Amino acid sequence: MSTGLAAGESAVDAFAAGLDYPLDAFQRTACERLEEGRSVLVAAPTGSGKTTVAEFAVYLARRERNARIFYTAPIKALSNQKFHELCDVYGEDEVGLLTGDVNLRGDAPIIVMTTEVLRNMIYAGSDALDELECVVLDEVHYLGDRFRGAVWEEIILHLPQRVKIVGLSATVSNAEEFGDWMHAVRGDTDVVLSEHRPVPLYQHVLTSRALLPLYVDRAGERSTGGRVNPELYALDGRGGGRGGGNGRGGGNGRGPGSESGRDSYRSGRSRGRPPVRRTKRISRSDIARALDETSLLPAIVFIFSRNGCDQAVRQCLVEGIALTSREEREEIRRVARAEIAGMTDEEQRVLGVREWLAGLERGVAAHHAGLLPAFKSVVEHLFQRRLVKLVFATETLALGINMPARAVVIERLDKFNGEQRVPLTSGEFTQLTGRAGRRGIDHEGHAVVVWNEGVDLEALAHLAGARSFPVRSSFRPTANMAVNLLQRMDRARAREMLELSFAQFQADRAVVDQARELRSEQESLAGYDKAAARAQGSDRKRWEDRARKLRRRIERGRRQIASRTGTIARTFDRVVDQLLELDYLEQDRQGELNVTQWGNLLRRIYGERDLLVAECIREDAWRGLDAAGLAAMCCMLSYEPRRDDEGEPRLPGGAAFAAAHDRVLDTWERLDDLAERSRLSRGEMPHAGMASTMHAWASGRPIEQVLLSSGIGAGDFVRWAKQTIDLLDQVAQACESAVFDGLDEDRLGALAKLAREAKRSVRRGIVEASSTS
Repeated sequence: MSTGLAAGESAVDAFAAGLDYPLDAFQRTACERLEEGRSVLVAAPTGSGKTTVAEFAVYLARRERNARIFYTAPIKALSNQKFHELCDVYGEDEVGLLTGDVNLRGDAPIIVMTTEVLRNMIYAGSDALDELECVVLDEVHYLGDRFRGAVWEEIILHLPQRVKIVGLSATVSNAEEFGDWMHAVRGDTDVVLSEHRPVPLYQHVLTSRALLPLYVDRAGERSTGGRVNPELYALDGRGGGRGGGNGRGGGNGRGPGSESGRDSYRSGRSRGRPPVRRTKRISRSDIARALDETSLLPAIVFIFSRNGCDQAVRQCLVEGIALTSREEREEIRRVARAEIAGMTDEEQRVLGVREWLAGLERGVAAHHAGLLPAFKSVVEHLFQRRLVKLVFATETLALGINMPARAVVIERLDKFNGEQRVPLTSGEFTQLTGRAGRRGIDHEGHAVVVWNEGVDLEALAHLAGARSFPVRSSFRPTANMAVNLLQRMDRARAREMLELSFAQFQADRAVVDQARELRSEQESLAGYDKAAARAQGSDRKRWEDRARKLRRRIERGRRQIASRTGTIARTFDRVVDQLLELDYLEQDRQGELNVTQWGNLLRRIYGERDLLVAECIREDAWRGLDAAGLAAMCCMLSYEPRRDDEGEPRLPGGAAFAAAHDRVLDTWERLDDLAERSRLSRGEMPHAGMASTMHAWASGRPIEQVLLSSGIGAGDFVRWAKQTIDLLDQVAQACESAVFDGLDEDRLGALAKLAREAKRSVRRGIVEASSTS
């Protein structure tokens, strides 16, 4: 498929000639490194055009080299979006999609997939890797996620060395460290950094009287950085005379729709002198009006609560907020009605279609994980077309989905983390506000924080001034990882491979710093000893006491260094010992480790509860269950309660499910005790909070009955249904593979068949319709 280049023309020049905009310096540098056959890590602000580098990687693979390329994304919504974009450029025959619940053209030369799918392909030794030339790892800073981040490290460690990597990252403060690690484990890797935002970002504070700039220049005009606006200090009673602030950069300009540093939104007749008394609470409809009056729409308002997002839309409807023209309302109706055309009246009623449509027609919508994926897709589509003007969203929207906004509003600077309210980190603030002002669409972006009595101006200035955050590895060996590694290499090689992880790389760097400090302390100790030897009386005792304390400190430091060195490999050894005790591994006479038949089954079970699922299969813990019961059980083993205080669930399926449930918990308790003895991290106890709901759905109940009886949102139900399908598919494949190996053929063959039946019973109706949403 190579097009052939003109004499002397580089692939970068040919690619750039087809763009509507000139390449920035960082984009050109990254593309040139790719053309030279090197891997790249590109770290740049949100909205700066990192994706252009990935698009060049696809162009280079297909148009110039006729090679295969994988494009990975952390979430299915992002994978789906990128799939459609690439289909538009290269044609549907050239692009495939693999997201766990969708397998579309898996043999295509360009494949978009979720990150876990690629990890699983690597461990399975898939033939699809044979002709692979390049992998794009979008949102690679997700490596720091404590639940899923290890997957990115596994891919970087285990991809064939010939495969080049294009890592796209937010502006992380330790990008050089990250790049050094990639270079160490994969060879030629260049770090390309850019802190420049092509669209300047202005920060504001919305008070009950005015929209005020956070930063001002010496003339009092709004600025992208500099000193904190003195007017804001009057809000918390400190007076207006303070300057300071730790914002970045310069640049200045007029406020949106304003003649001065103060922006044009005012409440009442006041010219906007900020009140020093307690201010009235700013409602969500107030936010909508302020954004409309200051020409800051379209905008995203981040509210860290699904219920809060839905309430915000209702409040806007009650308050009569209307942001659309008659022509826009007609087009919104056309798009939305096409999406709901196949729904019954009862389904529309239980899914809240009337209220959803009413909000859309006025240009207002909610976006969160509790919404039906098809509804979220419509909101995204209408927002991209600037028909929907205002979206109230949870922070999940900040992860890469293409929803360009002129302004981003943050309602609070703290959020509930499941246990308590915690302040936003600089990384979270940067990710959220980075969505404001997208290249090629807006001349400037605006980040707005809603004032309340709890706002700390110093903390806000610190958040707004930070432009990066560090990535910390969350990598740890698991049972599934261990058997997959030991299937491919011996124990010594597996340990060496794990020593190359970013987690160990970071620990070792800390050890270097600590060792340097230790050396300095040892020199000091030698000086103390000499001083003590020369001194007499009380002076000598003083020097001896100092030396004794420093010796204790040095010894502590040595122990810390010893504990940090090789931590990942030691954890791996403990996992191996656990698997030997459970007979997933065995040791031959020469001391070599071999994966047993049950270990081969474990290789195909992924997730937090890999070992528990494998043990349940081996012990026949699910005996007596029908297809609906198995679906409910796999839902229980996938489900994670949103709150620790979620009540005791009602079990479905009569005595058979109750007995299986008790056997599963007994198995979990035994494994939990073993993990504690082995000094390994312990897993959460399975929770049957969604089991009855999934049992009802798998038994054929209509969606309206299922949702009404459970009280959960359609989006949450679909999400857990997809998780259930994924685990059922893993169980089926693992059992079928075990049967092929001659292991317990009758029982495991029947379980594989039952898992396939359960999967079909769950994958219907809105669940099936949501597979590509």
